[in-house]
Amino acid sequence: MGRYTGPSCKLCRREGTKLFLKGRRCLSDRCAMERRPYAPGERNQKHRPRTSEYGTQLREKQKTKRIYGVFERQFRGAFRKASQRKGVTGENLLQSLERRLDNVVYRLGFAASRSAARQLIRHHHIHVDGRRVTVPSFIVSVGQVVSIIEASRTQPAVVQAVQSVDRASLAPYLMLDEGGFSGKLTSIPSRVDIPTPVSEQLIVELYSK
Repeated sequence: MGRYTGPSCKLCRREGTKLFLKGRRCLSDRCAMERRPYAPGERNQKHRPRTSEYGTQLREKQKTKRIYGVFERQFRGAFRKASQRKGVTGENLLQSLERRLDNVVYRLGFAASRSAARQLIRHHHIHVDGRRVTVPSFIVSVGQVVSIIEASRTQPAVVQAVQSVDRASLAPYLMLDEGGFSGKLTSIPSRVDIPTPVSEQLIVELYSK
């Protein structure tokens, strides 16, 4: 499967909002959205094309994919499963994306970004219920404990990430232990508790065409 290897900041500029793809840099004045808050391409500074209904729906889907770092096939599969479950399809979709292991590792503060979280997982630094898991798309179940393995807890990037965690802003469906190197999913996240700034209904409308 291919992966995006271009500049991450271009993705934020294309979507017109910060996607927080580069961790702490997105919070500084070095962020591209602070310096060039318009879509890539010289024309876009003065000539902003009018967006159709389909274009608006497509951009919302692309933004959501890029925030969570998933590809079209994965995203479409997640949507299909969400539509087959009881409840609101859009909320079901976001719940499944939030429960991805890479997202849980990021939300717990073990990594500065989701891409850094995926790297930790693929490089065998993460355990789920004491067992090593190397698949970023692994769906974490309620009650499962996600932890950084003992040997990796002294790595500078991990230590810096853990020390900078703001427990007060931790998602309400997650719980972090006292040491800060493990946590667990305490409940299925509700829509009001998911801080992702997307309109999932537009995605539902797009796939319903």
